[in-house]
Amino acid sequence: MDIRIAETRHHQSISECVDAAYRMYIQRIGKKPAPMLADYNELISKNLVFVATDKEEVKGLIVLMKQGNYLLIENVAVHPIFQGQGVGRRLIEFAIAFAKEARLQEVCLYTNELMTENLMYYPRFGFIEVDRRLEDGYRRVYMSKPL
Repeated sequence: MDIRIAETRHHQSISECVDAAYRMYIQRIGKKPAPMLADYNELISKNLVFVATDKEEVKGLIVLMKQGNYLLIENVAVHPIFQGQGVGRRLIEFAIAFAKEARLQEVCLYTNELMTENLMYYPRFGFIEVDRRLEDGYRRVYMSKPL
């Protein structure tokens, strides 16, 4: 599996991956999760999206944004048919290595408080909860991993 910067040709696969990965949360949250509403054409054009591929098939993606002295993981999505195969782990490890290479001080992310699976998953990588707040109509849990 390779992780590389997304290209315009990946847009359809990225949209399908995000839709499939987050669809299960619509009923739980009561509306589409924020990643389903993002403009992936714009994010790709700004070189913020990285795809995990195997033989050109997009298995997952991560959206990374440098914010001052930290890296924000804006979104991590793994297509459900590839979940449980280490794709998410590889994407998170990629983000951490990316931040270290850029000499940033921490990696931050947020997730919806109703995505309880994520609240158990991210601490495995050393992320700790630092805040909870209502933002853009979503109840978000903010997490940080100092480097």
